[in-house]
Amino acid sequence: MQLVQATRDALLKPLMTVAGIVERRNTLPILANILMRKEGQGVAFIATDLEVQITTHAEFGVGADAAATTVAARKLLDILRALPDTGEVKLALQGGGRLSVQSGKSRFALQTLDAAEYPALAVPDQWDVSFSLTQKALKHLFNQVHFAMAQQDIRYYLNGLLFVFEPGMVRAVATDGHRLAHTATPVEGIESRHDVIVPRKTVLEMQRLLADTEDLVQSDVSSTQIRFRFGEVELISKLVEGKFPDYTRVIPTNYTRHFLVNREALQGSLQRAAILTTDKLKGVRIQLSENQLRISSSNAEQEEAVEEIDIDYEHEPLDVGFNVSYLLDVLANVKTESLRWSVQPDVNASALLTTPDDDEFKYVVMPMRI
Repeated sequence: MQLVQATRDALLKPLMTVAGIVERRNTLPILANILMRKEGQGVAFIATDLEVQITTHAEFGVGADAAATTVAARKLLDILRALPDTGEVKLALQGGGRLSVQSGKSRFALQTLDAAEYPALAVPDQWDVSFSLTQKALKHLFNQVHFAMAQQDIRYYLNGLLFVFEPGMVRAVATDGHRLAHTATPVEGIESRHDVIVPRKTVLEMQRLLADTEDLVQSDVSSTQIRFRFGEVELISKLVEGKFPDYTRVIPTNYTRHFLVNREALQGSLQRAAILTTDKLKGVRIQLSENQLRISSSNAEQEEAVEEIDIDYEHEPLDVGFNVSYLLDVLANVKTESLRWSVQPDVNASALLTTPDDDEFKYVVMPMRI
């Protein structure tokens, strides 16, 4: 029974959209598969890892019958990528529970698993929060903070991004305990405050899927799940349980010493200084003196790097250490011409980095002993 007939590239697009969340190692063999569900010309492609589920649709089904099967995502993708991009590809169900892939004189037969066994996520009957943002605005929100999320931290609630929904505003916050990033954007339709933690994998997947367009993303939030719908794509994710740290206590509000620094100049200086840091510590010294920012690093071989940048600074000198990776992360993701750097005379005080054109973006980074 033939399921699908399409060009190679047309078939690759929905498969690549959903296959990003398929893990290479799975406790359940069926999780290595994608579900294909055909009803007439409409074909739904679904992938899940039991935490996140992505669905997308295409209109290249063959025949009026309904049918469904699951097939290994990686194998099907690898076959399609290896085929020439000129001919049509036909997918058909054969006897013996196999899926045939045919293009020109190439033929493959892949093992399938029963579609009825596929563990689709159950969707809540009611959502607590619903709002719309453009793809561009939502992607910008993720881009401004994602780099501060923890990775595999024992404090599991840090391995994700805090969304704060409040009337007129959506806030995004991420921290790994050493630095914190905060941003916000106006939004309509939210009536009361809700806080949820979105898993790291979901954030990274959304960044991959979203485009810099004005097309809308419909977002729905319950106490246990978040759903994003845009174009032909629907992503549903479980939320992380736990209590996120109070970010308002971490962001300084009383700093009085500020200077502007060119982002590209600072990024270049830090990248060069990072070459001579030790792999373990990644520490650089930041020394502020009259109208000058001095960046220096050294290592166990007694090698040294020194970089100097002219700035407008007329406060007392300051000598403090930072993890250079934490500074480079923000410079790589926040694409403004300059950054506003705020400090306190205390060497144990955090640095606050903001941008001149966005009052909501704040990046707090803890100092380190060097």
